[in-house]
Amino acid sequence: MSDAAQPTIAEVRAAAEAVKAAIDRHLEAVSSPSAADDSAVSTAYEQLATAAIAYDQLLYEVYDEVTPFEVPGDEGPGGYHGPEQPEAISVLIRRDYHIVDPKRLRAQAERLEDSLTPGGAEGADAGVNAAIGVLFGEFEPDEIAARSEEFGLEEADSTLWVAAAEPSEPGEWLPEPFEHADPQLLICRFDVSEVYDDEDLDD
Repeated sequence: MSDAAQPTIAEVRAAAEAVKAAIDRHLEAVSSPSAADDSAVSTAYEQLATAAIAYDQLLYEVYDEVTPFEVPGDEGPGGYHGPEQPEAISVLIRRDYHIVDPKRLRAQAERLEDSLTPGGAEGADAGVNAAIGVLFGEFEPDEIAARSEEFGLEEADSTLWVAAAEPSEPGEWLPEPFEHADPQLLICRFDVSEVYDDEDLDD
């Protein structure tokens, strides 16, 4: 979530109310006579987990606080199999963007790189890929996220994983940085997607 769209106190309150409602739905589902084989129980469980994760994330962003419980993520059937006290952690981040204004993207890059200006080494026909390389080489990913509209980008889905890891030597894993992203070592994850907004509207 970029700095241009920080959550408000009202959104935290709404998320808390959503958790309360999800708890009521879950209790109603599990206490029904057909709960043993009722798909409504699974649906209510997933809705409660989604609501709790959303509330926890908003609570942290607004108040720098967290809830005293953990919600299992999509780690797979085995759950977390890592150490209770890991010696190191890996933070894996994926952020997707739609390129909604290629001209704006290139114009921002041209201000930073002379070779992208008309008449420069690459000429006027240099593509968007070169501009992306310039911008991501100049700015930190967090700044790109905060200024995405300014760069002609639109934020899409994003996810952040924090996983247990073994201590490594400098440069050891750089040739294949994502090869060992094991879901069973996942400690927590935070997802941002319009899918969750759509689910809230459906409810």
